[in-house]
Amino acid sequence: MSIVFHRSGRLGRRRCLAIYIVGAGVWLSGGVWLLFHYFLGKQGDFGPIENPLTPWWLRLHGAFGFAAIWIFGLLWGTHITVAWPRQRRRCSGGILAGVFIFLIVTGYLLYYVGDDSIRPIISVLHWTIGLACPVFFVVHRVRLRKRNNRSSEPMVLEKNVR
Repeated sequence: MSIVFHRSGRLGRRRCLAIYIVGAGVWLSGGVWLLFHYFLGKQGDFGPIENPLTPWWLRLHGAFGFAAIWIFGLLWGTHITVAWPRQRRRCSGGILAGVFIFLIVTGYLLYYVGDDSIRPIISVLHWTIGLACPVFFVVHRVRLRKRNNRSSEPMVLEKNVR
């Protein structure tokens, strides 16, 4: 008995919505944290005073970061492994996956590295790439398809029936 699946690597509406919400949340919370951290602090009698909302934006960014790691795992299992063999959007998808891995590693390092000489470098790299992340996503998402649409080819799986 043969079962025919059309596995194009496309994501359903709910998964796309989850990706958009988590992506927007991690990006916006990181951007707002940058604004509060660098531009909305005050000068006190004994030096700069951090805005009281700054740590809360960072905590929210961390929570969305964990959700983004979960979404990346979901994408790996349901989208990347299915779409990669089709060789469509492979370059932009590979770059986007590399960007996500870079942000995961630098976020981890920012949390655990205590060296004050290296931490500012990691921070600038993390938020620079993080702020540019929507560009990588848009390039991957709206890139024009090739003329021959290989995603409509059915994938046949053989199933042994006893």
